[in-house]
Amino acid sequence: MNLNQLPDNPYLLLTPGPLSTSKKVKAAMLRDWCTWDQDYNQLVQSIRSRLVTMASSKPDDYTTVLMQGSGSFCVESVIGSVIPRDGKLLVLSNGAYGKRVAEMAGILGIYSIVLDSGETNPVSTKQLEEVLKVDASITHVAVVHVETTTGMINPIADVARIAKSYGKTVIVDAMSSFGGIPIDIAELDVDYLISSANKCIQGVPGFGFILARKEALLTCKGLARSLSLDLYDQWETMELGNGKWRFTSPTHTVRAFDQALQELEEEGGVASRYKRYKTNQETLVAGMQRMGFETLLTADLQSPIITSFLYPDSAVFSFDAFYSRMKQEGFVIYPGKITAAATFRIGNIGDVHLVDIERLLAGMENQLFWKTT
Repeated sequence: MNLNQLPDNPYLLLTPGPLSTSKKVKAAMLRDWCTWDQDYNQLVQSIRSRLVTMASSKPDDYTTVLMQGSGSFCVESVIGSVIPRDGKLLVLSNGAYGKRVAEMAGILGIYSIVLDSGETNPVSTKQLEEVLKVDASITHVAVVHVETTTGMINPIADVARIAKSYGKTVIVDAMSSFGGIPIDIAELDVDYLISSANKCIQGVPGFGFILARKEALLTCKGLARSLSLDLYDQWETMELGNGKWRFTSPTHTVRAFDQALQELEEEGGVASRYKRYKTNQETLVAGMQRMGFETLLTADLQSPIITSFLYPDSAVFSFDAFYSRMKQEGFVIYPGKITAAATFRIGNIGDVHLVDIERLLAGMENQLFWKTT
């Protein structure tokens, strides 16, 4: 198909995902696939293998499980499938997604402790060690790598190091970072890392994936608290069925993800994508600051994924009005999510390049309506 026949999106998504995708990724979804077909299952196996190679310097120690649904489905699959009935989960939280892990544990009947650092602080490794010193009954530790509530990047290397020194299983929610920030799960000694198709790998929504240490996953048979989200059974079916999913797989999304993986490789891999995202974010912040905006976080806490900006100090400013004006300029930005301050967010991931950030800043200069009234 001639890609020029595909219509352009009327606006660029500057969000943490779903995000703007390339025309090749969109075009990949125009073909129908049969879930039993060998060609399709080989595609699934290729994706699984490439993800492990991307994630780990010791690929033989890890495996990939693909799971239908949004990223939260995958997080719940892990929380509900790898913690035994007598297990105990410690959740490090500093935003909505850490809290969601704890909420999942509560609904699933898993005993958990939450160490909440507040929305504008990184998770506390000091608190983590203090608790692990006195509570030997904790079996698992969970942390969010990039908390998109604010855009903060958490110190997962330190978290994993401390947790492993006490013999704990480590779960990392890398939903908004994997594929966009270099991560070596073998070097970090992480047992489970969770991400989604529609984030930094720049695919479309429909499934997520879990990178799991084989040795840890093999102990999880029969532990799941859900039929559909049984991580072990999903993995075993894919292993024995050579890429077969237990239940209907999102075939079009999988094909789009394969194309997105190809584009990541063509870009130069995760290191090159990280460089692009980082350049996007630094250019965005510098331009926004020139216009008088302030960031919620200091630069040392900021990820290159998404940035929170404080509302201007003006009674005239309205986010809804600002959002509508920026959409007319061809950009969709994101509302804030924290309770401690009035903020909005702008993402840098997806098929977004420096020229797009420069266009955004130029368009924004035309829409500072609170400065002209």
